[in-house]
Amino acid sequence: MRAKALTTAGLVALALTLTACGADDGADAGSGDDMTPTATESMPSDDMQSDDMQSDDMASDGMQGADAMARHGSFAGLNDKSVEGTVAVDGDTLTLEGFSSDEGPDLHLYLANGTDEAAVSAGTELGDVAWDEASQTFTLDGVDASGFTDVVVHCDKAKAVFGAATLM
Repeated sequence: MRAKALTTAGLVALALTLTACGADDGADAGSGDDMTPTATESMPSDDMQSDDMQSDDMASDGMQGADAMARHGSFAGLNDKSVEGTVAVDGDTLTLEGFSSDEGPDLHLYLANGTDEAAVSAGTELGDVAWDEASQTFTLDGVDASGFTDVVVHCDKAKAVFGAATLM
């Protein structure tokens, strides 16, 4: 309670000081004989603290939103293979649109940091990918996609990268 009283008193004193400093010709709203409180003077510290906490919450939500912001990319074929389409990662969902790939016996989709075999091995497999389905959706199930730079189409049986999309 004592801290709140000091905070309120301090804010009122600051507001009065700022009002006095800003009054150079008597025409300012809070100067002269006009005893109308300024917006700062009339705001209780409880409301201000609540607003500050809401601002902090909104800022952290904004940061989470930034971290969770949708990322996207376009596929390109690698190793003389053809892969086309786009990928979007939004929250816990990865979506392929306009997707097509050369046929392979065991195609899988990976999140990785690079497109070579070592990067795929160190990456996270998302599941089987159909070479001939234009729209496909994968659930990330707790995988933090923000730690990966690429979505890779990989033939596990042949140990070959067919194509990849860099996430932006």
